[in-house]
Amino acid sequence: MNARTEPAQAGSDAIARPPLVRELLLVAGLFLVYKVGRQLATGHTGEAFRNAHRVWDFERAVRLPGEGTVQSLLLHGDGLAHLANTYYATVHFPATAAFLVWLYLRRPVHYVWARRVLAAVTAAALVLHLLFPLAPPRMLAATGLVDTARVYGPSVYGDPATDSVSNQFAAMPSLHFGWALMVAVGLIVATRSRWRWLWSAHPLLTLLVIVATANHYWLDAIVATALLGLALAVIHLPGRTATTAGRAQGGLVPAQRDEQALVGAGR
Repeated sequence: MNARTEPAQAGSDAIARPPLVRELLLVAGLFLVYKVGRQLATGHTGEAFRNAHRVWDFERAVRLPGEGTVQSLLLHGDGLAHLANTYYATVHFPATAAFLVWLYLRRPVHYVWARRVLAAVTAAALVLHLLFPLAPPRMLAATGLVDTARVYGPSVYGDPATDSVSNQFAAMPSLHFGWALMVAVGLIVATRSRWRWLWSAHPLLTLLVIVATANHYWLDAIVATALLGLALAVIHLPGRTATTAGRAQGGLVPAQRDEQALVGAGR
């Protein structure tokens, strides 16, 4: 019995998990396209500042909380500001990469849809960066906000006039927040621990950091959330389908449903 079950599970994992080399090339290719695309969006300084004034005025018109309220909490000490800047500079890419690696190795049935959603959100963000260049609030004098990275460090950006590595006029949408929210959604869907909802702390902390450091407006995070919601609605999630089927079969927990689906594929 065991001798028959174990090969089936091993074979099903091999079927569910895409080839590693192909995935590495695909993710690297997507990242390269995104970096090149961001560079294409540079050189629109005047338009970026005009759009920044529009976003700032719109937020005040709809009575969104002032970003300065959040930043004031950060400016009580140099250490807290430095910590927030460090989080902004170091967590974004490693956390998302670790999320994809973990899914690939431990939850392959969830890996493909998660990677597709991330790719879709990133592609949509790139289009918006091209169509709607936006200067971040730290550059807009009307906001009265402090560029915490420049004052307290560390900073991932150079002088906007000479920075050839990044496009600093691509504030909307915030991929810092969009990716963090996707990491939380993916981990909540792919795990079954009663504590899994604590993963929502990651996008919440990211939201506070990107606003408090004056790198993004509230609206940047709202647009990122809308894009993620649209991508999740369009792209098929195995866990969502399995949940419906599980209720009809006696309410299996998500991990058990995934294992049965994988074993069935192996046969």
